[in-house]
Amino acid sequence: MAELIRIYEENPHPRAVKKVVDVLKAGGLIIYPTDTVYGLGCDITNHSALEKVALIKGVKLEKANFSFVCYDLSNLSDYVKQIDTATFKILKRSLPGPYTFVLPGSRNLPSSFKKKKTVGIRIPNNNIALEIVKQLGNPIISTSIYDEDEILEYTTDPELIYEKWENLVDIVVDGGYGGNQPSTIIDLSEGEPLVVREGKGSLDIF
Repeated sequence: MAELIRIYEENPHPRAVKKVVDVLKAGGLIIYPTDTVYGLGCDITNHSALEKVALIKGVKLEKANFSFVCYDLSNLSDYVKQIDTATFKILKRSLPGPYTFVLPGSRNLPSSFKKKKTVGIRIPNNNIALEIVKQLGNPIISTSIYDEDEILEYTTDPELIYEKWENLVDIVVDGGYGGNQPSTIIDLSEGEPLVVREGKGSLDIF
């Protein structure tokens, strides 16, 4: 059964964040807040944890389109092929923020993602998510948790999320009410920005 941990975004308590990170390092699954909707995630370097997430989502791991949640752009070259100046400027201008950028994957991708030509990169404007990734030392994967309710689409109340997911994950991070709009997805893998999904992020900056 999952543990519900309250973490405040204004000042995430290091001990609470460490507890989440320890679970990730041990191959556990977490649900955590972002600057858009709550996400389901795990350590991107842990193959068995990734397979668990894929199973929950009902997809094959090699075909799953999970986003990589990063702390900043400094380790981008670990996962993405060299990008041009114009692309980097877009990333710099938009992140942290409610965007997922599809970029060409590099040869250094973790073994679970070796066959992927592109990866979705996310740097959410949320201190809880960023502190978790920072303490972990590498990205976590992120996939939105949908709701069966067609009107709601995304559950925003952490306690309701906990009730639904307590037997599927190891930790639910209560970071307060979440949003109900997913990130805007922009494909930059071919150079020119292509809007794949319009979500919370404004398109004016493109």
